[in-house]
Amino acid sequence: PIYNLHCLIQVASRPEWWLILLFIPLVNMVVGVIVALDVARNFGKSVAFGIGLVILPIIFYPILGFGSAQYGGAPG
Repeated sequence: PIYNLHCLIQVASRPEWWLILLFIPLVNMVVGVIVALDVARNFGKSVAFGIGLVILPIIFYPILGFGSAQYGGAPG
């Protein structure tokens, strides 16, 4: 479970110390939303898709994984 979060934070292009924030109650919800939005952005998806990753992850993560989206890394 921890390695999964570590990989997700790397895909979101966030510093590794953000992993610690995911273990703090209430803070983890905010960090989870930010990470999901960053993952969507790094795959070239919209903010609405990122919100979908937060609300319905069982649907939107497979769309991201099995769809045609390509990981572009952090923009900039």
